[in-house]
Amino acid sequence: MNDTTDVPMTVPRTSNLPFREDCWSEDATHTLVEAWGERYLELNRGNLRQKHWQEVADAVNARHASGKKPRRTDVQCKNRIDTLKKKYKLEKARITSSNGNATSKWPFFPRLDSLIGSAASAKKASPPVALPLPYHKTTPQPLPHALVVRPPKEKRPPASPAAEDSYFRRNYSNFSKINYNHNFNYNYNGSVGYDVDSGSSRSSSESPRSAEKVDDEGDGFRQLAQAIVRFGEIYERVEEAKQAQMIELEKQRMEFAKMLECERMQLFMDSQLQIEKIKRARRTTTATDNYL
Repeated sequence: MNDTTDVPMTVPRTSNLPFREDCWSEDATHTLVEAWGERYLELNRGNLRQKHWQEVADAVNARHASGKKPRRTDVQCKNRIDTLKKKYKLEKARITSSNGNATSKWPFFPRLDSLIGSAASAKKASPPVALPLPYHKTTPQPLPHALVVRPPKEKRPPASPAAEDSYFRRNYSNFSKINYNHNFNYNYNGSVGYDVDSGSSRSSSESPRSAEKVDDEGDGFRQLAQAIVRFGEIYERVEEAKQAQMIELEKQRMEFAKMLECERMQLFMDSQLQIEKIKRARRTTTATDNYL
């Protein structure tokens, strides 16, 4: 009888194991972070669009999609970055809660902290510092002495007698007031009086033509005032006539409307009377037919 020993059966390991599509190696993840970080900084730390994610996927596939490894899509790259961001937040919270005593051993923490950390946010928020312009101190130069330039004196043409006469006429009233105030002074005894000599000299200097001109101007103003008064009276009469005409038109309109209303009521009553007569005649004819 042959002795048989139980030999454990070993299952041969097959090399054709299914490959997970979401399995990322450390090198592929490093390439992904670098490619995404470059475009993230180019967009001033803004969100990447579909074409940018496709460029990131192409960069990852160019280095790690050789042989049997599948190619990464833009959606897979975006999901991987979202996963890395979540893990970074957890690591950041752990370090913050430890008051800086703990450190992260995760290899991608420094790079992500430089991209999306608090230091990156501070750099993004702070405006660029403008370089100060070089200051050149200049010594003030003495101002040159200003030359006094006097305009040439215009030679006035000799005034004609007519121009002098018109100028005197325009300013006659002013001259009269000045002379009146000057000549109205106190006498030796303290009483107020009029200087006869100055008045006589002024009256002798006045010409009868200028006095007539003053009278003409007074008459002109008086005529202008009378014309304004007459215009006001005419305007008042026109307005009164207009109001009276409007009142008369309103009365005529009311009378016409009253007449139309009376005629309408008369026609309505006549039509109702005729209808009632027709109905009564029909009832009489029907009663006669029934009697027969």
